[in-house]
Amino acid sequence: MADVLPDLAELTADAHVVALPMRVRFRGITTREAVVLRGPSGWTEFSPFVEYDDAEAAAWLRGAIDFGWTEHEPAADSVPVNATVPAITPDAVAALLARYPGCSTAKVKVAEPGTTVDDDVARVAEVRRVMGPSAAVRVDANGLWSVDQAAEALERLAPFDLQYAEQPCRTVPELAALRSRTAGLGIRIAADESVRKAADPLAVARAGAADVLVVKAQPLGGVTAARAVIAEAGLPCVVSSALDTSVGLGMGAFLAAAAMSPGYAAGLGTAAMFASDVTADPLLPVGGRVPVRRATVSSDLLDRNAASPERTAWWLARLERVHTLLAAA
Repeated sequence: MADVLPDLAELTADAHVVALPMRVRFRGITTREAVVLRGPSGWTEFSPFVEYDDAEAAAWLRGAIDFGWTEHEPAADSVPVNATVPAITPDAVAALLARYPGCSTAKVKVAEPGTTVDDDVARVAEVRRVMGPSAAVRVDANGLWSVDQAAEALERLAPFDLQYAEQPCRTVPELAALRSRTAGLGIRIAADESVRKAADPLAVARAGAADVLVVKAQPLGGVTAARAVIAEAGLPCVVSSALDTSVGLGMGAFLAAAAMSPGYAAGLGTAAMFASDVTADPLLPVGGRVPVRRATVSSDLLDRNAASPERTAWWLARLERVHTLLAAA
């Protein structure tokens, strides 16, 4: 992170609150709100989910400052990315995957409230059918299964040759119990929320509760802090997005190029989920990869996607509160 915390006036001198429409509902969201800021090193992003409290959002602001006020050299020209499949019906899978040209990995959302394991199995089966036997297919439950539910679901999903199951249960002890219980299925357990939402992001690795860590740049305090977590974890790591704009995806791409384990695709192709973005040249997958670069923000798109005055005031007040927390730390 930058050695000095910018004062609030500097931080907000070129700050824009946007509300980006999404093509499909994802994580319960149809419009993604974010603040994009311009620092001396380029555009950066502050976009903790609206339900997060200020203490949790503080890491996201550290991440924004790290990217906007620190020079990061790209370690590669591009990184491989996965397609992301929300909790859609099987008949919508092929059209959605077409938005991810060249991707040979797919992450499939499961355990969506209001759906069943039968729905999940049908969705994963269709992804496997469309992508073929050589593709890597992952599932992500966002911690919504109990150990018993996860064990049952993974037994039913095992025939589709999953690369891993991401955050099937909520807590580290539950992940450890599930990992032991399902060892014979050959499905690796990946931790996401147990890394990015934990007071100690390394606790899951120390507990032997996961085979893979999923890391996100903003929630871990930025590229610099996330690289330190990856280096200490001693486990394969996959870099993913937090439903960022292309500005935040650039932050993730720098992290993935520098620190992600080889043989995995990053979860950074999510610009394909937006109907609009903050840049005329979004970080969309091409040939199954996204470039490692900073996004150039379009003033026209900032205006077109500007949040309402009420939401803009809410976000700027939140940013001020979180900045005060960092200043007092």
